[in-house]
Amino acid sequence: MSQNTIFTKIINREIPADIIYEDDDTLAFKDINPQAPFHVLIIPKKAIATINDINDENSYLIGNLYTVAAKLAKQHNFADNGYRVVMNCNEHGGQTVYHIHLHMLAGREMGWPPYQDVKKSFI
Repeated sequence: MSQNTIFTKIINREIPADIIYEDDDTLAFKDINPQAPFHVLIIPKKAIATINDINDENSYLIGNLYTVAAKLAKQHNFADNGYRVVMNCNEHGGQTVYHIHLHMLAGREMGWPPYQDVKKSFI
């Protein structure tokens, strides 16, 4: 799996993206195929191919992705109503870009299982 992904090109500003957040370790930008009114990808600037490649040396970057998600939820007024964060791993998990990324979806009620508009009922 190549380290030079589309996300690397976004980090290096080789291709454009609608960036909404950036710090030393993390970048967040709008998904080009949004599945919710608010759908951003939150990525570490250091390339980590899959969840299976997280280790003791880079695990702090993963925590930062969730910290950024919480910041964005507060900034965009989704924190109280809720939002979904998802990270896919490998082909059967739905991963298409091999640079880990957190999908943050908000702005509507999320169904369960995913990709359904029906809210999970509790009996």
